[in-house]
Amino acid sequence: MLELGVRNGDSSAKQVSFGVRLRYPLDMSTNVKIEIDERTAHVLQARAAELGVTVSELIAELATLDSEPMVVDSEEMAELDRRWKKIEAGEATVPHERVVRWLRTWGTPRFRPWRDQ
Repeated sequence: MLELGVRNGDSSAKQVSFGVRLRYPLDMSTNVKIEIDERTAHVLQARAAELGVTVSELIAELATLDSEPMVVDSEEMAELDRRWKKIEAGEATVPHERVVRWLRTWGTPRFRPWRDQ
């Protein structure tokens, strides 16, 4: 069992190592126990350590991300529609395996922006 403790603290957002600001309030005061399997606990602990936050802070951020509505402006939607129509018309796409290889470079010295592929 992994115990997630939520504590009182500074109400400002916490800065994590790669510059993302977490958007949940740190002034929560209720402690809750959540039971999860050991493998999931290890994954959460490792990810929290990578980001320089506690598991409680990581879970709070994940809950915040899931609850926020996604806003896409009409220009973005129109561009996505244009691109999809090109694909439906037979324009070449990038093979899945190539995208996976590129995604696996994220966070490594081998990473290059997609446009540099």
